[in-house]
Amino acid sequence: MRGKFAETLRSRPNTEVHVAGRGSSAGQTGADNQAKGVYQHAIFSGSRLSLARLGAQLNYWRLLRRVRPGVVIVHAPELLPLTMLWQWLSPGRRFIYDIRENYALNVSTQHVYQGITRRWLAAGMRWVESLAAGRAAGIILAEASYAEELPFLAAQPNGRVVVLENKYQPGPGELLPAKPKELPYPELPLKLLFSGTISELNGVWEAIALTQQLHYAWPGGAQLTIMGFCQQPALLRQLEEKVAQHPSWLSLSGGAVPVPHAAIVAAIQQSHLGLLPYRPHTSTERCRPTKLFEYLAHGLPVIASPNPLWQALLQKNGAGLELDFAKPAEGPALVARLRSSNFYPLGIPTEVLWAEEGKKLCLLLDSLV
Repeated sequence: MRGKFAETLRSRPNTEVHVAGRGSSAGQTGADNQAKGVYQHAIFSGSRLSLARLGAQLNYWRLLRRVRPGVVIVHAPELLPLTMLWQWLSPGRRFIYDIRENYALNVSTQHVYQGITRRWLAAGMRWVESLAAGRAAGIILAEASYAEELPFLAAQPNGRVVVLENKYQPGPGELLPAKPKELPYPELPLKLLFSGTISELNGVWEAIALTQQLHYAWPGGAQLTIMGFCQQPALLRQLEEKVAQHPSWLSLSGGAVPVPHAAIVAAIQQSHLGLLPYRPHTSTERCRPTKLFEYLAHGLPVIASPNPLWQALLQKNGAGLELDFAKPAEGPALVARLRSSNFYPLGIPTEVLWAEEGKKLCLLLDSLV
């Protein structure tokens, strides 16, 4: 959100942007932020269910009272209660709720949380979101499908709900490649990338199994980089053991800590194939992952699980192959498919970039300010 929302909003005249979230070692200095009209505030720390998260609420409340913003854009549902209290204390205040995920569905079906914790979290999120939707000046959806999935959006009047997809915004000074990535000569290693949230649902084990097959089928061998944040300690330990067994072709970056986005971009630039081996699940089947846009924006060929939404984008741009990761991969056959494919015949697509989404964000702000 710092790279997309803040960069878009700071370009508006007489606008000062304050970004409150998890602290990052890659964050900018106060002087740099002030020069750009963007100020970063670290309010989150610890895991999602740690006591340290309670301190984030106090930090957020103090920030609201000190900064006195004209408009607040809420990206995290746990900040909704205090945002609504802040608005209630002065009815003229306005906030926009940015719905990044179908949170109640994800919590209740993805098994990150267990037992009664999962049920209470899902019910609590849905109740708070329903209340916030009725009081928000505008609602942003990261996926068009949320308009049908979330019952509390049915009564919202036209114009208050805007879809802004997680398309790719180049970082400051970043130059996008002029031409798509080419596969290496057969005698050189084939480099694969699994980036983003690390979980079984997102197909991390399928990515490893596929790479193992390609490692033996591609003449120069294949290498997999797993890069991202893993919220499940048990899974992380299993992955670390797997990496220790196959250090020549398997590596893990991040794991217990979030990875700076610039590092993910660098890994995309150094890879030959991006993997989207998602397992079929109700929480992801109607969403287009952020990394799909990231891979396409860099002209990186993609191998993705069967999904009509993803395949429409891949086929339109000749950007990759569909593969059922649930079935045992046949390395030689897949190598033949890869070497006979002409990826991105029309060049790197521009429709996957954030620029048009940023214009829609500004139009929403214009309607409020």
